[in-house]
Amino acid sequence: MTKLLLLLFTGAKFGKLLLSGGTMLLSLVVYAWAFGWRYAAGFIVLLFVHEMGHYLAARHKGLNVGLPTFIPFVGAWIELKDMPHDAQTEAFVGLGGPLVGTVGATVCYLMARSWGLDWLLAVSYAGFFLNLFNLIPLSPFDGGRITAVLSPRIWFAGVPVLVALFLYRPSPMLLLIALLAAPQLMKAWRYRADSEEGRTYYAVPTAVKWEYAAYYIGLAAFLAVMTHDVHEMLGAMRHVGGGNV
Repeated sequence: MTKLLLLLFTGAKFGKLLLSGGTMLLSLVVYAWAFGWRYAAGFIVLLFVHEMGHYLAARHKGLNVGLPTFIPFVGAWIELKDMPHDAQTEAFVGLGGPLVGTVGATVCYLMARSWGLDWLLAVSYAGFFLNLFNLIPLSPFDGGRITAVLSPRIWFAGVPVLVALFLYRPSPMLLLIALLAAPQLMKAWRYRADSEEGRTYYAVPTAVKWEYAAYYIGLAAFLAVMTHDVHEMLGAMRHVGGGNV
């Protein structure tokens, strides 16, 4: 019986690994068909790095978490099997993805500049933009998880950002995100600091709030600058026809 249980447990673990690897491979094939295999491979690696940032942060906090799952043109996510017990833990896990993802995009940028690889510069741009996009202060974005340590009502600041993005470049994905965000905004509207949730889950020391605010603003500022600068570099390359991006 013990051997049977061990075999089933091993099979379950293998199945989860197969699901993660299989969805990653599927995304690689789809992206390669659309953008070329080099860009696709680089983009998938940066997605993986971003999600592993969340994974490692969750494991560091003792949370049970699954391996990343990928869906082409949607992205990737990890399954939190244990939910955070307080807003500080949620912010820590939320910050892990953009922080580690930014490191990955920066490494790509430095390699692209050092080796003159235009396609890798394009990958770095995707990484910077992806992580900046995820910092929108609205749940279910990572930015919503981070800024909730200050107050859930900050999520309303993300609404005009999401609307502006939709007006600039309409996308069904943005509509889906808006639908997912709607219940969270209702939750934020009903939030009261003196409620049971405010006195427990969101009871975070002021010093910690300032700390995460500094992390968030600093990371967002760096990503905004890098996203803009790399976009300008790629635009100049396309204008002169001097790069294969």
